[in-house]
Amino acid sequence: MENTNEKIRISLDDLAAAETEAPPRPQPAESPGGPRSYGSVLSGASDFVAPEERGSIFLRGWFYLGLAGLLGALAGWGICEPGFVDGEGARWGNLIMIPAVAMLLCVGLAVAESVVERSVKKALMRGALSLLLGAILGFVFGFFANIAFVIGLQLAVSIGVQSEHNPAFWVARGLAWMVFGVAGGVVYGIVGQSGKKTGYGVLGGILGAGLGGMIFDPISFATHGGALSRAAGFGLFGLFTGVAVGLVESALKDRWLYVTSGPLAGKQFILYKPRTIVGSDQGSDIYLFKDKDILPQHAVLEMKGPRIQLRSTGPVYVNGQPVRASVLDSGSFVQVGRYTFRYQEKQRR
Repeated sequence: MENTNEKIRISLDDLAAAETEAPPRPQPAESPGGPRSYGSVLSGASDFVAPEERGSIFLRGWFYLGLAGLLGALAGWGICEPGFVDGEGARWGNLIMIPAVAMLLCVGLAVAESVVERSVKKALMRGALSLLLGAILGFVFGFFANIAFVIGLQLAVSIGVQSEHNPAFWVARGLAWMVFGVAGGVVYGIVGQSGKKTGYGVLGGILGAGLGGMIFDPISFATHGGALSRAAGFGLFGLFTGVAVGLVESALKDRWLYVTSGPLAGKQFILYKPRTIVGSDQGSDIYLFKDKDILPQHAVLEMKGPRIQLRSTGPVYVNGQPVRASVLDSGSFVQVGRYTFRYQEKQRR
């Protein structure tokens, strides 16, 4: 303006008529570790947009544990069926079929998660341990299951049950098979190195094995007995046990990481241990594969009272911001290489 003494007057109508242009939204950029970095140290967390892919059903705990239980139980039946005889008399298959089914059910549940994570090393270690524990517990719990079955039959007879077609007889078998569910849950928790995981496994095993036991006799009646009946009955016993363990574990979890993008999109990692190692080493608690930029021990999650603290030795982004140490809030997004996780906590009352 030529006359600097002249005042500028802006009315309310002028302000109402003014138009402003919104600043451009930050675009994702490649981070040093390879994944896209959303936001920067100069932008707020509100600018962050987390990548999210559709998760596969095959990575849901109830699915892969159910499948593992089914395959494990069928493997036990398949090994022993050639040595099994119907009617009077008994061969080796009659003596060890149920313990063998319980043992290989334990093995299936123990290695399922490692197989899904593609950790061959961890699967072999857990498989060897669970095979030993399952063999011992299969026979030990088989002894107690027989006692429970005899007691259940005596109670059923005492109330007037005289036929295997009576539902009270099915309940007696279901109660006995719950004992095998306990064995599966115990092994599942031991190989997972967590007392809480053991408790969830035992509860799920009791529910699933009890249901499988109760439908065993109705299946036998429908298929007129024989090998087909045993295959269907034991298969469903393993399936229900695995599904129940997965559902109970998911329903009762306190803290977990859900994979929103990357090769394991759709899987959740429940945080049980005081210290959880994340890295490309197959022995890591959370094994991340197919990314050469992820270090063998890339980050550590530590429980600090009610909170989870993340410490990293490699590039890690929390809500788009590069961090070396950070306390995670429920809903925070964590990026490690190609993987993005959403950290969640159960609401505390």
